[in-house]
Amino acid sequence: MKQDVLHTIQENTGSFSKGQKRIADYILSDYDKAAFMTAGKLGRLVNVSESTVVRFAAMLGYDGYPAMQKALQEMVRSKLTSIQRIQASNDRLFSSDVVTSVLQEDMNKIRLAVEEVDRAAFSRVVDKLMAARHIYILGVRSSSFLAGYLHFYLHLIFDNVSLVTSNSAGDILESILRVGPGDLLVGISFPRYSQSTVKGVQFAHDRGADVVAVTDSAMSPLYPLASAVLLARSEMISFVDSLVAPFSLLNALIVAAGHRKDADIAQIFNRLEGIWDEYGVFDEP
Repeated sequence: MKQDVLHTIQENTGSFSKGQKRIADYILSDYDKAAFMTAGKLGRLVNVSESTVVRFAAMLGYDGYPAMQKALQEMVRSKLTSIQRIQASNDRLFSSDVVTSVLQEDMNKIRLAVEEVDRAAFSRVVDKLMAARHIYILGVRSSSFLAGYLHFYLHLIFDNVSLVTSNSAGDILESILRVGPGDLLVGISFPRYSQSTVKGVQFAHDRGADVVAVTDSAMSPLYPLASAVLLARSEMISFVDSLVAPFSLLNALIVAAGHRKDADIAQIFNRLEGIWDEYGVFDEP
C-alpha cells in the first residue's frame, strides 16, 4: 500500500484547489465512509465534479480513483464496526436486487483470488504441510469455520493435525503449549483481526514453529509473523464477512496436499468406505 492516505493528504493541503480542499476535508473527517464511495458519489457529497475527484487521486500519486479508494479501504478495513459495515454497504447492496448484488460480489472475490494468489507461496505452503512434524490449525470467530473445514480434510490426509477450538487467548496458548521447531501452525484471520489469533500465532512464532498465514493483505497483523502467506480478499458484505474466496483457496490447498499423498488417500478412503458400509453410516432410514 502507498504511504498512509491521510498523511499524504495532510502533506499536500497547501497545493489543493477549493474543490480539492472540500474532498480532502471530507476524507480526513469521514475516511471510513469515503473508502466505500464511488468517485461520483463523493463528488456529489462535497459539491464537485466526478472528474475533480479523479484528478484529486492522481494528484496524490495514485493511478486513478480506484487505487486511492483501495488504499483507504486497506487502511480502515480492520477498524470498521458492524454498524459502519452496514452503513458503508447499504447503498451498494440495496440499490438493486440483493441476491444478484451479493452473489456478484462473491464472484468478484473469487475472480480476484485467481488473479492475485501467489503460486510460489502456495507451493511453499504445500511443502510445509508435507514436512511438518505436527500441524496446528487456528482460527476464531467467523474464521473458525474456515479452520474447521481445513481440519476436516487435512486430518484425513495426515495423522498429525490438531484443530485449536477455543476463542480465548489463554485457552489457545494452552492448546498449543507444546508447539515448537518442526511444527507448523496455520493461522487464519480476517478483518476485524482477532487478537486471540494474533497472540496464538505470535506464541508459535516465538517458540520456533513455522507459521503459515491465511489472511487478506500485507496489512494483516499475521503477515510479518509468517514464513508463507496465502492472501484472499474477505471484504465485508453488510455485517457479514464474505469468505467464499478464502474457502476456495483452502479447497485448492486441500486438493494439492491430497495429490501429493495420492496413494495414501486412496487407501484411506477404501478403508473408510468399508467402515461406512459395515456400520451403515449412509444407509437410508
